[in-house]
Amino acid sequence: MKTSIFTSFIGLVWLFLLSGCEFFSSTGSSRKIGINAAGIAYEIVVVAKPDIWNDSVGTVIKNELIMEVPGLPQYEPSMRVMQVSPEDFNGMLTYVRNILMVDISESLYTKVSVRTESDRWANGQAVVYLSSPSADSLSAYLLQHRGMMVKYYTQMEMERLAEYYKKTYSSLIYGKLKEKFDIGLNVPEDFASYKDTTDFFWATNDARVGQTYIAVYTFPYTDKNTFTGDYLIAKRDSMMRRHVPGSFPGSYMRTTEYVTYTPVTLQGTYCGVLRGLWDTYGDKMGGPFVSYARLDEVHNRVIVTEGFVYSPDTDKRNYIRRIEAALHTLQLPGKSTVTSSDENQTALQQ
Repeated sequence: MKTSIFTSFIGLVWLFLLSGCEFFSSTGSSRKIGINAAGIAYEIVVVAKPDIWNDSVGTVIKNELIMEVPGLPQYEPSMRVMQVSPEDFNGMLTYVRNILMVDISESLYTKVSVRTESDRWANGQAVVYLSSPSADSLSAYLLQHRGMMVKYYTQMEMERLAEYYKKTYSSLIYGKLKEKFDIGLNVPEDFASYKDTTDFFWATNDARVGQTYIAVYTFPYTDKNTFTGDYLIAKRDSMMRRHVPGSFPGSYMRTTEYVTYTPVTLQGTYCGVLRGLWDTYGDKMGGPFVSYARLDEVHNRVIVTEGFVYSPDTDKRNYIRRIEAALHTLQLPGKSTVTSSDENQTALQQ
């Protein structure tokens, strides 16, 4: 099994290199290299000696990288992981988009250190270096800062895809949202169907598998208590009940569980990120959603951009992350979209 996964991974890397496809480059690159990073989103190569990887510290590292993605109806790992020894890390493997370098040496290091580097061997590459004097100290550090590496690599993947959407997106949906709300939002170019009402807009890709939607709505900003999970869930349920009906009379979308509410800084401004699960009252549809609430200071209103997925009997991680990356492209009135590499680079320090 390990050999087949390795062969599959190498084959994908080689295919990407031969295809000449355009890959996504991170901003803030310190160098320009003649080749672009290859591989599939949310895959990572861990470069570590076998005695490290097969020890308890290797288990801690692996558990960190495959930790559960929040807000999904079933377990899905955050990353797909492949480990190689330092002596085998060469050639095509050095072009992979996400790399984790692990080194443990009592003679070289006095404490655990974490360092990031962009574009080390290829453009658009994210590399993290973990160094420690001992396996125990590294394990303790990772357990104390659980989730930091997944957060970093996820942010980098979001940044790559958001940059891509700035070049390739649905001009139809962009124009409708600009006209209706005076905002810019770059959603995938396969989004072509939409519904426009007085204070609510939603669009979809109408895919047979992996149906993905965006919804946009606004409401007046009154006070800071607006930006709480409970308030935004209540507002969401009110809007969805009115505007997103099910297949049967009296059926409508509702929130069944909200998993997390996280305040973040996006493009230098406050953003409330809500993740959870939805279903349809009186119907059998359901799935994950992610919602971004931002303050539009020009019009003193809250703008909510949301993505949700309906894809029964399939994994949903990449579908929801695909639409979440589009939410990162929101251009508020009077402001432009700025990719925040500084926010990404500090993710490992939080």
